[in-house]
Formats: sequence, C-alpha cells, structure tokens
Amino acid sequence: MTGPLIIVHRWLGVAFCLLFAMWFATGIIMHFVPFPALSKSEQFNGLAPIDSSLVAYGPADSVAASKLDHPTRVRLFTRSDGPVYVLSAKSGMKALHASDLTPATVQSEQLALEIASDHAHRRGLAGQPTIAGLASYDQWTVPNNFDSHRPLYRIAINDARGHELYVSSTTGDIVQDTTRLERRWNYAGSVLHWIYPTVLRRNWTIWDKTVWTLSLAALIAAVSGAWVGLLRIKPKRYRLETPYRGWHAWHHVIGLLCLLFVLSWIFSGWLSMDHGRLFSSGNVTEVEATAITGTPEWENLFAGAVGILPTAAREIEWFAFDNRMFRRERTGFAEQRLSIAGVDRDIYPSREFLRPDEVDAVTSRLAVGCNPAVVVAANDNYAVNPVTASAPVYRAVCGSSWFHIDGANGAILEKLDRSRRAYRWLYNALHTFDIPALVARPVLRTTLIVILCGCGLVFSFTAVVIAWRRVRLKLGSSQGECCAPSDG
Repeated sequence: MTGPLIIVHRWLGVAFCLLFAMWFATGIIMHFVPFPALSKSEQFNGLAPIDSSLVAYGPADSVAASKLDHPTRVRLFTRSDGPVYVLSAKSGMKALHASDLTPATVQSEQLALEIASDHAHRRGLAGQPTIAGLASYDQWTVPNNFDSHRPLYRIAINDARGHELYVSSTTGDIVQDTTRLERRWNYAGSVLHWIYPTVLRRNWTIWDKTVWTLSLAALIAAVSGAWVGLLRIKPKRYRLETPYRGWHAWHHVIGLLCLLFVLSWIFSGWLSMDHGRLFSSGNVTEVEATAITGTPEWENLFAGAVGILPTAAREIEWFAFDNRMFRRERTGFAEQRLSIAGVDRDIYPSREFLRPDEVDAVTSRLAVGCNPAVVVAANDNYAVNPVTASAPVYRAVCGSSWFHIDGANGAILEKLDRSRRAYRWLYNALHTFDIPALVARPVLRTTLIVILCGCGLVFSFTAVVIAWRRVRLKLGSSQGECCAPSDG
C-alpha cells in the first residue's frame, strides 16, 4: 500500500508544489490587502440629498411603469441627472427617472462621468475624472454580484491614490471602487490565490470546475504525503527520526510539524469551492422568500408616498415584509427611520428598525414551532453584518434551520441549517481563522496567519526543490537513454 501512496504523492507533488507555495504566499498578502470592494460607508457617503420637489411620481407609479413581475423593493436616490427609482424583482432590476418615469439606464460616457465625478466630490476624492473604458468584465468586476449591472463604465479619478470607480449601466449606481495600491497587491494576492484571471473567471461554470478540481488534486497530494510521512517515522529510543537526508529530510520534518495546519488549510480551501456540492448554499427557497415578503400591493400606496423628506435624507427604500409595505429613510450611514408606508404615523409611529414581534409574525409562516426572534450578538459564533451598521440582526430558530433577518430592511441575510453551520466551522474557521476569540484579538489572529502560512511556504519550498531535482534527473535520464550508443 505504501508504494502506490509514494508514487501518488511524488508526482502530484511535482505537479502542485508551485501551486502550494503560491497559495501560502498569496494567503498572507490577501490577509492584509483583500479583494477591492466598495464599502457600504463609501457607497452612502457618495450619495446626494434627495430633493423631493423633483420627484413627480411615487413608488407605486414606478412599479406600474416598470412592468416588472412582483418587485419586492423600490429605492429612491439622486444621481447627477436627478432622482431615480431602482426597482428590484426576481427577474432583475430596472431604473426609472422619478420626474417622468422614463428609463434611467446610463447610455452615455458623459453621464457616467458626471455621476462618478459627483460621487467622488462628495467623498472628498480630489482629481480630474476621465473615462477609462466600458466593459462587461475586467479584473475587478468579475464576481457574479456585478452581473445585473453590466456593462460597467470605469472612471479614473486621477487622484493621488489612483482611485477608479465603476458605474452601473443599469442603475447608475457606483458599484465598485479600487485604488492603485489595491490593484497592484491583488495581482500578487487574490488574482493568483483564487486563480482569477478575467479570461477564466468571466465564465463562472468553467472557473468553478477548474479550481475545484485543482483543489481536490492538491488535497489528495497533501493527504497522501501526510500518510507516507507518518508511516516513515522511525522510533529510536526516546526520539523519532526521519530516514531521509538532505532536502527530503527537511521536507519530512517540516511537513510533520505543519501537518495539521497544512491538511486543514488545503481541505478548507477546497471547501471554499463547494458551492452547494456537499453542503447547503445558505440561500432560502422561493417559497420561504415569498413567506417573508408576502404579496406586495404597491397600488395601495397613495400618490404622495414620497412626501416631505428630512433635508439630510439620501436614500428612501420601500420594501415588502409580512404583507405590508415599509418605508426606510436613510439620513446617515448608521441612521435611518422606518415606518409602515401609507399608514398614519400617529397610529404606527416611526422607529429605527423592525421589532422582534414583526419578525416573529413572518417566521411563523416559515415553519411550525419557530422560537421567538432574538438579536444576534456581535461576538456570536454565527454573527453576520447588517446593511446598516447599527441595525440588529434577528435570529429565528425554526427546527433545525436558523434564519438571520436584517432589522434595517427585512432582508434574509442567510439560512443556516445543520449543513451550513458545519460549513461555517470547516471553511471559515479553518481557512480564515474566523473564530470569535481570534477576531476579538486581531493582532494575535494576524500573527497566527502569518506564522502558519509562512511555515507552509517554507514547507512548499522544500517540495519545489525536490520536484525540480526529480524532474531534472528524469529529463537527464531520458536524454541519456535517447543518446546512448547502440550495441554493435
């Protein structure tokens, strides 16, 4: 049995040693410089206050004009060309001007430039914005969450940090933000680590199968090596010795010292590509989503549903929850007012967030015997971030399934069944050290990640040396056989 294991490990090691070294090195980089993303605070700070005098039509009118099938959310915000409604439904999104309900898609570079320039100015980004291009995909917009916004206008701000903003052609939202430093480090970090070149990642199915297969082969190489390494330990009196010499001995000893970390990290890295293969996805079913929202009756909103706004209001969202329409006014990144749309506020006073009893009314339709909703603590093992920084996240436990609901906008953040809860520990905890005790101690967490990935990198380097020597020996042997003089 040992012979086949050695052969499997030897040649998979030759094939994957550089990949192992790359994963450990780029893992360190990614801890310090993650993949670029527009933060929620940056997105909000770039919004302009809404001038209600420019809003001629209400959300019900926009729903009727959009022709979308059962929209569940309507958002009002201001672009450089005036206030715009963005409607969201299962079938997609649509943007309409609030002044005349005409389509508000961004079809010109000039408009995209004006939108990005206004956003940059409000965030204090000083520069001379210019159009950098229009593309469906580039290296920083390959993730699937940009699909509904493609193609995207890329605007170079030309400031000291080299900011580039991406404008959605569908809604006019700013959806991505990168800096020169982020782009440079991510080429050496996430792009390599995730095997993320645009030409491959733009086709999600091919990328998913490719990286999953490579990760599985790497896992087999690690497991076979661990098994051989344990079998080859030689007990000698009061100590253990390795039968190898030179680089093989270093590889054996360091591999045994790093055994648990290397196996758990490669295994959890493979699980990062699971995407519903072995574990549940965390998404709710269509039936569950409908139970949460109910059937929105937008026509019941009166024509003046926008009404008088606080001068600081930068975004209004109407959303369906428990067969009722809620109105959410955002006046600051962590500040909002929530009310039931179309109902006298003297009867139902406005407040900041959804109440636990309102969440309970919804979850009672999801399953029988749901426990009352409770607020998820920030240091909970399964904590999740809300859309608004100060908002509570409610957990409703319905049998073996947990539902996390955002108290700010009624969105289902995730569904955790037994499978998904197990995945949280097998992937998040093992691969990124996302453990509450370590997250609360960022210096300790960073130190562990750097030291352990550094050990993995040194271990991988010994494998690279051994692989190079073996390939060189094999090539030399083949050339010798090829060029050897024949008898006679």
